[in-house]
Amino acid sequence: MTPPPESTLPVPQWQSDKLIESMKQRNDTFRSLRSLAQVDYAGPEGKHGFQEAVIVQRPDRLRLETLTFLGAILIFTANDSEILGYHPREGVYVRAQPKKENLRRYTQIPLELHEITMLLMGLPPIDPGASWRQEGNTLISTNDGKRDALSFETYEPVPTRWERFNEEGKVELSAQFSDYVATAPGLFPRSIMLEAPLQKKKLSMRYKEPDLNGPVAPELFIQQIPAHAKEVPIEAVGS
Repeated sequence: MTPPPESTLPVPQWQSDKLIESMKQRNDTFRSLRSLAQVDYAGPEGKHGFQEAVIVQRPDRLRLETLTFLGAILIFTANDSEILGYHPREGVYVRAQPKKENLRRYTQIPLELHEITMLLMGLPPIDPGASWRQEGNTLISTNDGKRDALSFETYEPVPTRWERFNEEGKVELSAQFSDYVATAPGLFPRSIMLEAPLQKKKLSMRYKEPDLNGPVAPELFIQQIPAHAKEVPIEAVGS
C-alpha cells in the first residue's frame, strides 16, 4: 500500500457531478475491512488510548476487539439482529438490540449501525443519491431536518471532512479523513478523527495495514459466550 503521489498544484475546483460520482463509486466498492487500529479517546470522563482489532462487513456487520498485551478485554459484535459485548476479564456480557443508543455505549459513535460501518471504512455516512448543492468544494444535503456537509479539499475526489448538523444548525458530529493510501478498491484514509462537539468528545483512529474487501467469515459477527459468564444490562455500559 502506498500513498498517492503528492502534487504541488493547488486543490482543483471540483464539479459536483464528479464528486457525486466518486461518492457513489466508493460506496459501491468498499465492502469489508480488517485492520488493527490505534484508538485515542478524549471526553468529559477523561482520556485513554488502546489497540483495536476492527472487522467490518457492510452494511450491518461489525466486530471490535479491544486489546492489551494480555489479550482482549472486550469483544463486541453487532449484526442486524443484536449486539453482544463480552468482557472476559469481568466474566460478564451484554446482549441488546442494535439500536443507535446501545451502539453508542460501546462505540462512542452516535449513529445507526449501517452508518457506523460506513464511517469505519472511511465513507461519510450519507446517501450519495440524495439531492446535493455545491458551495466551493463542499456538497450540502438536507433531509428530514438533518443537514450534511461534505468537503473535498485534496487533489483527488475523495472526502476530507464530513459534518452533520442538528435542527438548530449546530454540528452534532463531524469526521476528518486523512492520510489516504492506494488500495485495490481505491484510496483509503488510514486516519479518521471523529468529534461530537456538543458532548465534548473526540475519537481518533489510525489504521495499520488495512485489508479491504478480503474474505470475512460470517461467524466472526456471532459470539458463543462461555457458560460461566453472567449477563448484565446494557445500562451498565458507558453513559
